[in-house]
Amino acid sequence: MKLSAQSHASIASSLREAVDKYIADGERTVVTDIHLQPKQDSGELVIFNDDDEELSRTIIEEWVDYSEDDFYTIVERILRGEINALKDTGVLDKLAIMKPYSFVLVDEDRETVTELLLIDDEDTLLLNDELLKGLDEELDAFLKDLLEK
Repeated sequence: MKLSAQSHASIASSLREAVDKYIADGERTVVTDIHLQPKQDSGELVIFNDDDEELSRTIIEEWVDYSEDDFYTIVERILRGEINALKDTGVLDKLAIMKPYSFVLVDEDRETVTELLLIDDEDTLLLNDELLKGLDEELDAFLKDLLEK
């Protein structure tokens, strides 16, 4: 699926409208994630917070009636790119949202599909599958060694 420049601009504008609601000069007081819900049948992109408060909404023409099974895979790549472009502008550093917070892709049932971007302080360790690979075996070996002594 190839998006037009107008569709990219609509996504960027909608993201900016959503995060602008959290720009503040003072203390970071809001605890929330930002959820992005693309709707394959209507072409809508709805952005909302943890309290289901709608922050922004737009229509992406290319999504209307897109019938392929790879919809969320394609949309994930597009939205991740737009969010990273927004991050590169420095806007996300000015939000009054307490860290860590995420931009989350959700489906029509508002179930998480994937985390698009995690905004966190540099001193937080992010666990991923690669880091945890083999952990069970290492812990089992450690416990066995302790019990034998």
